[in-house]
Amino acid sequence: MKLRIGIPKGSLQDATLQLFARAGLPVYTNGRSYFASTSDPDVDCMLIRAQEMARYVEHGAIDAGLTGLDWVIESGLEVVTVSDLVYAKRSRGKVQWVLAVPEDSPYQRAEDLSQRIVATELVNVTRQYFAKKGVEAKVEFSWGATEVKPPMLADAIVEVTETGSSLRANRLRILETVLESNTQLIANQGAYGDPAKRRKIENLALMLRGAMEAQGRVGLMLNVRKQHLDPVLAVLPALQKPTISQLSDEGWLAVNTIIDESAAWEIIPRLKDAQAQGIVEYPLNKVVL
Repeated sequence: MKLRIGIPKGSLQDATLQLFARAGLPVYTNGRSYFASTSDPDVDCMLIRAQEMARYVEHGAIDAGLTGLDWVIESGLEVVTVSDLVYAKRSRGKVQWVLAVPEDSPYQRAEDLSQRIVATELVNVTRQYFAKKGVEAKVEFSWGATEVKPPMLADAIVEVTETGSSLRANRLRILETVLESNTQLIANQGAYGDPAKRRKIENLALMLRGAMEAQGRVGLMLNVRKQHLDPVLAVLPALQKPTISQLSDEGWLAVNTIIDESAAWEIIPRLKDAQAQGIVEYPLNKVVL
């Protein structure tokens, strides 16, 4: 049984390959090929544009793939959403498709754009957005460089953004959010109905989520005398409750927990002040909740 997984080619490709490696499934690519192998002989990959992923998954050319919720909705195709995977180029947050106009534009809301040209790659979603508002905007497909089209080639745009910096650099201001999106693992209905493939796909989702949860976090273990345990625990912002175990010396306890890596700089000195000893910070590969 071979499982075929689609990897999004383009802006998310490197982040996805890194995520797969952290999950324990390295993907071996060839710069001149769209096909890739993995460390699991039963899993092969294809590099496919995120915009096309749902189509190939729905048709069964691949069994599962990673793409954005935005492109799943845009396609209108029937696929199984296996898991949300909230990761992006600069942050772990969701991205937004926003309606934007030039800074000096007179338009203040979507309703002001009746009979005006709106350029976007997300045509179907944008048309549905305006239709719900009862606005007859002229939604046109954009082949890229959408931010530079207003005001000469379009009155407004609907474009994806994480931070809004590119829009501001092109002197655009955001009117409204059209859609929030994040990466999803989707599957073909037939493949997901096959018990063996479903198990493999769900295991992949579990390991990818575990690798994502570990991002930006570190493990922390330390020793402490029993009488100093409460002050030490008061310092720790645990993911759940810290693991506490008895050492061979009955007067001592071992404490193991997970913290945000950025917080270690502040927390470790405070733990030392609270009488913790033998403090060890260590990296994490996966955190499975």
